[in-house]
Amino acid sequence: MSRPLTVMLVAAEASGDALGAGLAIALRNRLGDGVRFVGVGGALMAAQGIESPFDIAPLSILGIIEGVRALPMVRRRVKDTAALAARERPDVAILIDSWGFTLRVAQALRAQAPDMPLIKYVGPQVWASRPGRARTLAASVDLLLSIHGFDAPWFEREGLKVVTVGNPTLVRDYSKADPARLRAHIGAGAKDPILLLLPGSRPAEIRHVLPHFEEAAALLKAERPNLRIVVPLASTVADAVKARIAGWPFRAHVIEDALLKDDAFVAADLALACSGTVTTELALAGCPMVVAYRLGPVSYRLAMLVFKSPWVTMFNIAAGRSVAPELLQNDCTGPKLAAALAERLDRPAALAVQAAAQTEAVVLMGRPDGDPSTKAADAVLSYLASRAA
Repeated sequence: MSRPLTVMLVAAEASGDALGAGLAIALRNRLGDGVRFVGVGGALMAAQGIESPFDIAPLSILGIIEGVRALPMVRRRVKDTAALAARERPDVAILIDSWGFTLRVAQALRAQAPDMPLIKYVGPQVWASRPGRARTLAASVDLLLSIHGFDAPWFEREGLKVVTVGNPTLVRDYSKADPARLRAHIGAGAKDPILLLLPGSRPAEIRHVLPHFEEAAALLKAERPNLRIVVPLASTVADAVKARIAGWPFRAHVIEDALLKDDAFVAADLALACSGTVTTELALAGCPMVVAYRLGPVSYRLAMLVFKSPWVTMFNIAAGRSVAPELLQNDCTGPKLAAALAERLDRPAALAVQAAAQTEAVVLMGRPDGDPSTKAADAVLSYLASRAA
C-alpha cells in the first residue's frame, strides 16, 4: 500500500483556521484515506484531526509596534513549525494568510527542505499597501492560491504562478438560519431590537476595541432597555471576551454555537463589528452594520503611511464608497459608536436600504463559481501532479 500524501497546513489566525479546515475537508473528499494532515492551526483544524503543537492565539498580532515586540515569540513558533515539518516530512506545505508568520515559515522550510513544494493560500493585500510584498512572496513560495481575481496580476508580474479559487466567505449559506430560534434562545420578544457586538478575533483587538464597544452598548441600553445585546464569539478569544463580559453592568448574551451564530446574523437588526472577514459574513446575512477598528497610536500612524485605500471594509472597497460607515481609531469611541448605532436603530427604513446596498456591494466582490475549498484542493493536487510529471 502506497504512503498517503502528507499535507502540512499552517494557519495562525481564526480566518486562516477556517480556510485550513475547509481545505482539509476538500482534500479528504478527493483522496479519502490517501491523505494525512499535519500542521498548525486552531479549533476548526483540530476538528479535522490536525493537532497543533502550540496555541495560535498569541500569533494573532495587531499593529506594527506590537509585531516588533512579538518577534521573539514569532521566531520561536517558526522554529517549532519547522521542527514539526522535519519530524513529519510532509509532501507539501500550505501556508495560510498571516503574512508575517507564514513568510518566515516559508523561508525556514525552504532552507530546511529545498525541494518541498510551498503553496501560499491568500496573498498579502498588495493592492492596498506595500506592493513590494508581491516580489518577496514570489521569491519564497511556488504557488499562490488567491481568493480574489484582482490579486493575480500583482503576483504574476513577479513570476509567481497564481490560481484564483474564490473566497469561501462569499459562498456562506444562511438559508437555514432561524431568527426565531435565536430569539427563543435569548428570551427576546418578537419586536425587541437585537444588536450584535463583534469585537474581533485577535487578542489585541479585544484589548483595543472591546472597551469602546462596551461603552457604546451601555449608552444604548440606558435609553433602550428592551435592546438585546448578543456577542457571537471567535474561538481564538472566547475566554478573554467572556471574562470581560462577566463584569459588564448590563446583560449580554454570549453565543458560541455555530448554528446559533448564523441565526444571530440573520435575526439582528444591526451589528457593531470590528473590521475583518465578519463584515462580509454580516452583509451576506443581510445584517446592516457599523464597522469599527482601533490600533495602538504609534501602530496606527505607521499603518496609515503605507495603507492606500480610503476604506478598510472589503465591500466598501469593492463599491468605491462608504456603504457601511467606518469609525476608525479616534472615531472608535463609545459615544461616537453609540451615536452611529442609535441613528440607524431609530430609522428602520434606512437599515433596510443599507442592508440592500451591502448585498449589492458584496456581489461586486465577485461571488465564486463553485466551492472555493474544492477549487483550492484541486489546484493543490493539479500542481503536485505537474511537478511529478
